[in-house]
Amino acid sequence: MAPGVTPVTVTSAASFPVTCPCKMAAPAAGPVLRIAAECGRSRARAGELRLPHGDVPLPVFMPVGTRGTAKGLTASQLAALGCRICLGNTFHLGTRPGAELVRRSGGLHGFMDWPHNLLTDSGGFQMVSLLELAEVSEEGVLFQPPHGGDRVLLSPERSMEIQNALGADIVMQLDDVVSSTTTGPRVEEAMARSIRWLDRCLAAHARPQQQLLFAIVQGGLDPALRRRCIRAMTRRAVPGFAIGGLSGGEDKAQFWRTVKLSAELLPRDKPRYLMGVGYATDLVVCVALGCDMFDCVFPTRTARFGSALVPWGSLQLKNRRFAKDFRPIDADCGCPACRRYSRAYLHALLRSNTAALHLLTLHNLAYQMKLMSSMRESILQRRFPEFVREFMGAMYGGRGGAPAWAREALESVGIALD
Repeated sequence: MAPGVTPVTVTSAASFPVTCPCKMAAPAAGPVLRIAAECGRSRARAGELRLPHGDVPLPVFMPVGTRGTAKGLTASQLAALGCRICLGNTFHLGTRPGAELVRRSGGLHGFMDWPHNLLTDSGGFQMVSLLELAEVSEEGVLFQPPHGGDRVLLSPERSMEIQNALGADIVMQLDDVVSSTTTGPRVEEAMARSIRWLDRCLAAHARPQQQLLFAIVQGGLDPALRRRCIRAMTRRAVPGFAIGGLSGGEDKAQFWRTVKLSAELLPRDKPRYLMGVGYATDLVVCVALGCDMFDCVFPTRTARFGSALVPWGSLQLKNRRFAKDFRPIDADCGCPACRRYSRAYLHALLRSNTAALHLLTLHNLAYQMKLMSSMRESILQRRFPEFVREFMGAMYGGRGGAPAWAREALESVGIALD
């Protein structure tokens, strides 16, 4: 064996029996989800997640804070934007700086000085994002850390151990993740393994009353596999469900149909978290299809490329046409960047000063927060279909109209754009 390699015993699936759901730890007392209003036409709904660090208005977009905050921002800046829940990354925090150090800092809340709610992913997504560094077996995923060092085995039990130490309000099961464009028997294998790993996560979860464990539905783009996975997972005593394995380059028609099927089959009284979705049009459509929670690196990553999100699309502020444009990014946005700085100023800084990237990140997350808040208000006011038509008109008016996939998706739940 090569030096520095942790020995791993590969065990068959039979060695990990499925635990009877009736013996699994009960979720935290009281309902997690309160539904305040539902759209009379589509499947959109507004409500609150009742979590240990305060209620979270739904629908919600959750910024991704891989190592303790959104890249380029402080936790207090996130809070000032109205963010009440953000993400931490189990794999990255667990390998560097390490779960024990974070635990000794008062958990991830204390480590990043964050008084609001946190969700930690399980590390499963790194099976796709770090595919060349990972080996998957029934026991878990063996990673070569991207920053060097000994190989690390992330099993369902180890994922829960790290997440228990991090102390997030919502924790995710370790799932077997494959790319959304993968076909063949690997997709069914990953789906079935995700069910078995859910049982192991439930058995290993040490703090079920303080940390809510969500299951992650897999099955690729195959409706039959999705149905099988949902039937199995909804028999388990979990307080919420995520729809995983999408938004990875698949055809948009397949994407929305898979989201719609999954949301229809998942329980009405539990939150539905669509993982990895952050484009504005996708958010609006998927709220209409019945999803409550979303996360994505898109708004922060695109800011680092000089792109500002606006209701009519985006502004590529590196373009020379903004060099003498003294208007704010968006006159209707109240974020710090729009209140104080012009497009010309940001253009001038973009190629030489990271302050511009910081300001664009603030703006893009403010845009996402405002979009979700506007959707919520429209659902509460019983005018969500009108909101959708206004959004699509602003985003696509004069450019041939909304994309066909979005039109089809919205029409499937009773919202016509014409």
